[in-house]
Amino acid sequence: MIEFIGIFNFVVLLIFYFCYFYQLIYVFVSLFKKPAPEKEHAKHKYATIICARNEKLVIGELLRSINNQTYPKELIDVYVVADNCTDETADIARANGAEVIERNDLDNIGKGFALKYAFNHIDEVKGIEAYEAYVVFDADNVLEPTYFEEINKVFDDGYKIVTSYRNSKNYASNWISSGYALWFLRESKYLNGARMKLGTSCAISGTGFLVSSEIIKKNDGWKHFLLTEDIEFSTDNISQGEVIGFAEKAVLYDEQPVKFSVSWKQRLRWTKGFYQTFFRYGGALFRGIFTEHGFQCYDMLMTIAPATVLTLFSMLVNIICSIIGIATGESEVIIASITELAACLGSIYVSLIFFGGVTVISEWKKINCKSWQKIVYLFTFPIFIFTYMPIAISAIVNFKKIGWSHIEHTIKTDVNDIKELNG
Repeated sequence: MIEFIGIFNFVVLLIFYFCYFYQLIYVFVSLFKKPAPEKEHAKHKYATIICARNEKLVIGELLRSINNQTYPKELIDVYVVADNCTDETADIARANGAEVIERNDLDNIGKGFALKYAFNHIDEVKGIEAYEAYVVFDADNVLEPTYFEEINKVFDDGYKIVTSYRNSKNYASNWISSGYALWFLRESKYLNGARMKLGTSCAISGTGFLVSSEIIKKNDGWKHFLLTEDIEFSTDNISQGEVIGFAEKAVLYDEQPVKFSVSWKQRLRWTKGFYQTFFRYGGALFRGIFTEHGFQCYDMLMTIAPATVLTLFSMLVNIICSIIGIATGESEVIIASITELAACLGSIYVSLIFFGGVTVISEWKKINCKSWQKIVYLFTFPIFIFTYMPIAISAIVNFKKIGWSHIEHTIKTDVNDIKELNG
């Protein structure tokens, strides 16, 4: 039994090392590989699409941040999808110069359906090709004034899909909001940042992404309706050989949940969405590994693979072994299984502290909170990630019952107010 415990845990460790070691390489690529030199760029015509459901408290700040862009205003048209709204979202959007598309459909709930409705409307009124590309935001976002200047550069370089740098409005709120925020910062800097420097495909993270009219026309609008439509969209395009770009200097801020109950529901939906995407596109990504775009398919496969489930399985085996040891009175088995279980959790904690620590150090000036909070929340970051374990179990057990639920956004702030929190 002791021999089995040792071999089993070594094999699990080896699998994780083999699958994810490349993300450690990403850290050094991000830190030391210089970006390509900039060049002159042409200006392109964009439409923004904002999906908003009862967002009267925050929609105005996003629209004002779009209106205050350094990019030529005549090259940005703004559309707000007032999606099953029962408040003043539509009125506030119109007052800030946006064209409002009102949608009332309680049978098809979710951002994917709202995007499809918006693209269909634009196609009917102006035609999809009236704009060279579309930039998608959530209503709680606010943008740096140079956002469109920066994302335009990457689009002009030839990328048909571009994602941007995701920062947070409320890093300082508590360990939950900071857990989200640090993960997104790490994702921007040390995943997408490295991918961009290496010339492989990035992945969209929720909000703040650009998609060319060519892609939309090819897809006959928007066709991705899983619970994580952003990951599905990324996976679908990557599996077809499309390379997604990253505009590191195109910075947006969004609001993170502060209540665990809200966070649980949101991440439960995300987890189920990852499972859905893995089951639907995993085969295509695996086959893509053996093509010219092999690495980006492998990278995306590892991104959507249910690695947490393997961790839980490893922990379960060790717990079962310890129970067997108790039942048979074999103290050596008990000690071995508990030691391996502790080592598993400890190694995860240390790796999260490493990745989180590197991110905090390199992005220190971009993390908008007090210095002591940056340090304290680094050590609560692994705890936040550990809470994905029960979420992963719940997503499997309640797979058919999980759906979209509205998350209320209440933080009304602009970029200057966010940066004043830094210290």
